[in-house]
Amino acid sequence: MPLTVPPSWQAALAAEVSKPYFRELEAFVDAERRVHQVFPPEEDVFTALEATPLDQVRVLILGQDPYHDDRQAHGMAFSVRAGIKSPPSLVNIFSELRDDLGCRVPNHGYLVPWAAQGVLLLNTVLTVRAHEPNSHKGKGWEKFTDSVLRALNERPAPVIFVLWGNPAQKKTPLIDTTRHTVIKSAHPSPLSARNGFFGSRPFSQINARLTALGGSAIDWQLPDIKTLDAVGGNAAKVW
Repeated sequence: MPLTVPPSWQAALAAEVSKPYFRELEAFVDAERRVHQVFPPEEDVFTALEATPLDQVRVLILGQDPYHDDRQAHGMAFSVRAGIKSPPSLVNIFSELRDDLGCRVPNHGYLVPWAAQGVLLLNTVLTVRAHEPNSHKGKGWEKFTDSVLRALNERPAPVIFVLWGNPAQKKTPLIDTTRHTVIKSAHPSPLSARNGFFGSRPFSQINARLTALGGSAIDWQLPDIKTLDAVGGNAAKVW
């Protein structure tokens, strides 16, 4: 099936999705889904872009590969559905958030409230074969997500780009750092968090920059969900 970009992004990305590589990417993902289990589900591939329209993006947090275990990935970098155990990278993000701003660790890892405040949670690769990390790397997604970064870079309103880890930091040349803010550190993965992520205080840095620009700070405190879906779907949630 065609990969349909959400309405608010279509004008900015129209030229990109008409390129031959994107048609080849669609065909590749379709072929993968016919033979293998692929995450996230087809309807969730562009969740990040749907949840945070282009004109509302204030912060971009750039992830890498989607989560590859059952029911984890739902189209937002680092986020998992309610009822799914937070993966190690997200646990470390919550730990740094607690140390940075005093935020209580929530009982879930569903980051949609951040997205609703203008935090675009974008992976550089948007699909993955189940239980095979990086299996869709180098198939075209990186070109597409680079075009998302370029669209943000071309916006007149300043954006804060949060680049955790070397792969994300290699995207710096796509960003006009005279107009936009770049915040860099190690990745929150357990493999690197103690080598420069812990103690980097990204969330207070983001809020300080937002307020300096005359905007409002992000409320990073995720409310607990009172009704958790045991299987991680979309059952009723009470914030």
